Amino acid sequence: MSSEPRVSSAAATSVAWTLPNILTYARIALVPVLVLTFFIEGNIGRWIAVGIFVAASITDYVDGYIARALKQQSSLGTMLDPIADKLLVAAALLLLAADETIAGISLFAAVIILSREILVSGLREYLASLQVSVPVTQLAKWKTAIQMLAVTFLLCGPEGRELYPFTSELGITLLWVAALLTLYTGYDYFRAGMHHVIAADDRNAPRVGDDA
Repeated sequence: MSSEPRVSSAAATSVAWTLPNILTYARIALVPVLVLTFFIEGNIGRWIAVGIFVAASITDYVDGYIARALKQQSSLGTMLDPIADKLLVAAALLLLAADETIAGISLFAAVIILSREILVSGLREYLASLQVSVPVTQLAKWKTAIQMLAVTFLLCGPEGRELYPFTSELGITLLWVAALLTLYTGYDYFRAGMHHVIAADDRNAPRVGDDA
């Protein structure tokens, strides 16, 4: 018989439905709703999109705070939280590119951000198989905050000029700042991650004298 500890279904359900995880589920569920707002005619659709994105961004901070405060951190939450963030940002950037709020050379900023998220996700998945965790740096947290702020301004679209005349310009500027920070933090993450990847390859490499 296996000596591994068994987790009861009741305990697993309890972990799955903690408040932090519920907030993460809600953030994922808001992604298709965000997409639908771009099919609403008139100014109201963009303002609803802004409201949804801001609310989802706030839950990103709140769920982590609650998890730490109530000691409800879980492997499920650790896995789903970055996935929810990436889905939200990717959906928003694709929508903004589709309606040409992000256009021309600024598309490269969006591509940099999306490419980094995909590459880091792949590396993180591999490192998880090695039971290695690379902590998020303070600079990466600032990158995320600036990225969320940029997308918020861009989601306001032309209607945002009613509140501030340079909303789109500010959004594009912040998007480029986020893209540059993305390059730096992505390189920093890969440098730390590849150290563990190379170390794992060295451990698994055949030694001289090993049987063929």
